Amino acid sequence: MSPSAGVTRNTLRQQIADALRDEVLAGRLPPGREFTVKQIAEQYGVSATPVREALFDLSAQGLLASDQHRGFQVREFTVADYRAMAEARALVVEGLFRNPAEVAVRPEGLASIRRRAAEAVRAAKGGDLDVLIGYDLRFWRELGQFVLNPYIADFLTRLRVQAWVFAVHRLRRDGMDENVLWFGHEELVEAIARGDHEQVHAEMRSYYGHALAWADRLEARETEGNAKGKAEGGAEGRTDGPPGPGSATPSQPPESPGHCA
Repeated sequence: MSPSAGVTRNTLRQQIADALRDEVLAGRLPPGREFTVKQIAEQYGVSATPVREALFDLSAQGLLASDQHRGFQVREFTVADYRAMAEARALVVEGLFRNPAEVAVRPEGLASIRRRAAEAVRAAKGGDLDVLIGYDLRFWRELGQFVLNPYIADFLTRLRVQAWVFAVHRLRRDGMDENVLWFGHEELVEAIARGDHEQVHAEMRSYYGHALAWADRLEARETEGNAKGKAEGGAEGRTDGPPGPGSATPSQPPESPGHCA
């Protein structure tokens, strides 16, 4: 293979991975959606090799699950997964800001981050989910560039992408408001710019507290929906006497209203 062919293939691999990630983040590839290398290759009109590599890249990032016989599917994150993501990021970020030597704030980078923050808040208040996700991810990614340990920065970015994969279809279903979305991007970046570590901690606690409060509400909703579904299933299955010829008893309860996958 010539060097130019290798560069082309690697570039194509990244382009396909980026395109599929955008589809997942937009909710157009919903959780549990299955597909094969062949299907994606035909969709994009490319060979199987860069597609396979792109899909394995996304699997390594935790966005896809792979099966040797069934191909790939968009990973389904649970409320427990989301709670664990928020708690993991909170622990790591708390540790970072306790040790200033791990973080180097570059003033020249703050102007761009301020723009990302303003756009993210504007999109959140305007209910534009696609724009919000894009600016929110850029905001946190650029903040992550202040973290001197690249492995920690990459870990935090991956968790944020996974959190949006969990959230996007729920937000499209339920809508967005201040009880779900966090609007503190601008306050956080200004606290960082001032070097106000106490306020940075306060803003981050607000951010993660907001995420965990949403997880609590989702969990309560799931519990209520499951209980209602079981009750409805039991009621439909009861009869005044033994089933007669031709009668049917439901084999499982109907889908619970409000149940999250």
